[in-house]
Amino acid sequence: MPHIVLASGSPRRQELLRRIGITDFDIVIPRADETYPAGLTARETVAHIARNKAEAAKALTKPEDIVITADTMVFLGDERLGKPHDEADALRMLKELSGNRHTVCTGVTVRQGDRLNCFTVSTDVYFRAADEAELRAYIATGEPMDKAGAYGIQGLGSLLVERIDGDFFNVMGLPVMPLSRVLKEYSVDLLK
Repeated sequence: MPHIVLASGSPRRQELLRRIGITDFDIVIPRADETYPAGLTARETVAHIARNKAEAAKALTKPEDIVITADTMVFLGDERLGKPHDEADALRMLKELSGNRHTVCTGVTVRQGDRLNCFTVSTDVYFRAADEAELRAYIATGEPMDKAGAYGIQGLGSLLVERIDGDFFNVMGLPVMPLSRVLKEYSVDLLK
């Protein structure tokens, strides 16, 4: 298997790569520009940032490496919900999400040398209505504090999710099925 580099410090992305059979990979954390031009759609925004991360990772990797970068954002309508700054910000976000549908978008790039493949995945997530006491109890666990939208679907945050339409793993931060299809184009066949 060609050498794979995950250009992300996300423990969830590392876990998902291992779950699909990629156990031997390096991790680098590029310093990338995460700003984006005004007027981009949600999908265009995450694709733009994922490409910037891939470009920044060039300085940390070899041309023959297969480098995976990703960017995940939560959108409630046109509002982008990033990682909460503090517990009050987490509560604000979770109150906004409570009883509503939001969209999780992930942009992924796979790069080897000058060959670059970028794709995006969107998943609609429906939160049940939750009262403030429940939201405060969830925040007190600490789980929301390092996650876009202030929740983790793979943990206690799942207790707030009524249903999803789309790719579950995308909500965790790495849509593994489409990633596996792109990796196959780079001679990485995970089902062989």
